[in-house]
Amino acid sequence: MAQIELRDISKRWGTFVGVHKFDLTIADREFLVLLGPSGCGKTTTMRMIAGLEDISEGEVLIDGRRVNDLDPKDRDIAMVFQSYALYPNMNVYDNIRFPLKVRGVPAADHDAKVMRAAEMVELVPFLKRRPAELSGGQRQRVALARAIVREPNLFLMDEPLSNLDAKLRVSTRAQIKHLSHELGVTTIYVTHDQIEAMTLADRVVVMNAGVVQQVGTPTDIYDWPANTFVASFIGTPAMNLMEGRIDDGVFTGENVTIAGIAAPDGPVTLGFRAEDAQMVPTGGQINGQVYSLELLGDATMATVRAGGAIVSIKCSKDFRAAIGADFAAQIPLSAVHLFDAASGLRIGHSSPSH
Repeated sequence: MAQIELRDISKRWGTFVGVHKFDLTIADREFLVLLGPSGCGKTTTMRMIAGLEDISEGEVLIDGRRVNDLDPKDRDIAMVFQSYALYPNMNVYDNIRFPLKVRGVPAADHDAKVMRAAEMVELVPFLKRRPAELSGGQRQRVALARAIVREPNLFLMDEPLSNLDAKLRVSTRAQIKHLSHELGVTTIYVTHDQIEAMTLADRVVVMNAGVVQQVGTPTDIYDWPANTFVASFIGTPAMNLMEGRIDDGVFTGENVTIAGIAAPDGPVTLGFRAEDAQMVPTGGQINGQVYSLELLGDATMATVRAGGAIVSIKCSKDFRAAIGADFAAQIPLSAVHLFDAASGLRIGHSSPSH
């Protein structure tokens, strides 16, 4: 297995900085997810670990060994990409077996290794089929089996589910989670999908514009976002953010007044999660008009226009209201998050684990 150390690694192309001083130790057997929007540097970071991208500054160490100058084939890693990259002229068995032939594994060992990998991803009935005869989900499982058969120290997965439909993403996500537990191999997983990150990761690294915004468990990042970027990126829906100011412990914004806040006077951004607010008949801390309703089955999501802000509030599944109807809500003080209006950084308590 492998511990990975990223020591202030950076990637530049001329004056453009793709990744800036990424510094992190990834524990042996950890499932780490790099999460962020397109162009944030997550795939570039993974490619530097793999040796597919040169490092401008810093060091990558695998089990204490500096690998900056090692070829990808010498780093003992297996990669699973967004594209399946299967050989169309080979059947599933031979596609899974191919890495063993390339690495010179004795032929007598091939069948047992291929069958074990195929069983782990439930592909045994399809071993004689060619890729063209498989669904997208089955092809991605072939790519996973081809990575598993190598028995590497490190798995690198780059958006492996993004080509699958919603139902397949859920089932394949569960399969990856189970495989991670079964194999106990250090895994670095790149995605822009925060649901994948929250469900798969031991720890999540949230990135934006090449810079690490926050590192923590999924719970840490959801409950204690380090700044307004993380707050607005994590969660479905994202955290509500409202501009205003605090005077003598009272937050005041457009159509919102919340008393009892322990923070210095001045301009702030106030945040709260949709599920933490409660609808009240009248006299709420937030007052506005219903902008839209989304029926989710287990709940109704009310989108409310409160002055210049649009906020989401999770209501009971049988809640109904006309568009434009008055709406009032309360937020418990324990559910209020405060961020500096200028820097966007969290004010007050950070995650309990830090």
